[in-house]
Amino acid sequence: MKHYVAKFLKRLAVTLEFFISVMLALGIILLCLRMAVSMVHIPNLEVWPNYDDLLETCFNLIIGVELIRMMYYHTPNTVFEVLLFAIARQIIIDHSSIWSSLIGVCAIAVLFATRKYLFCEFDVADEIVFRASTRVKTVNKILGISIPHEQNETLLSVIEQKFEEYSIETGVGACVYFSDFGLRVAKMHEGKISRIEVIRSIH
Repeated sequence: MKHYVAKFLKRLAVTLEFFISVMLALGIILLCLRMAVSMVHIPNLEVWPNYDDLLETCFNLIIGVELIRMMYYHTPNTVFEVLLFAIARQIIIDHSSIWSSLIGVCAIAVLFATRKYLFCEFDVADEIVFRASTRVKTVNKILGISIPHEQNETLLSVIEQKFEEYSIETGVGACVYFSDFGLRVAKMHEGKISRIEVIRSIH
């Protein structure tokens, strides 16, 4: 029972995220149309939108677009971009004091440092499952990667060699990593590896 409730809640959350994303996208489209129609009023500082209004509205719309991406992709990079635009908006539009601007700049520096040093290389990845008997040269051609191999070698041969080299116990979930991709045992049948997942970094 608990399993079914969890599955229902997960689907409900995805559905609500999709609905909110659609509503947000429609709102952004309508605001963009309103702003485009009102561009003739920019020289008049008494009527919306003057330059400050235009700048603020554009930043808000950009943040809205990034929020849609964040709800759709669920990756650290999309969260990073939302925070980056939000902080940049505060720095550029709010001219309250030099100290608040300095704090904003420091916050952006911390964000970039976090992205460079704390994001895992495979936080954003493309995962594709192949038969263990698939030839490596075929996988390299499909994914545009360079798995080191000998002539006509299969994924099974490569992953077994790495398991032996690093003394890794063979089993579902066992992984070996290269510079920009990894290989993981996705499925076994009668004690033998039948499916191998290629995890390709897409940073």
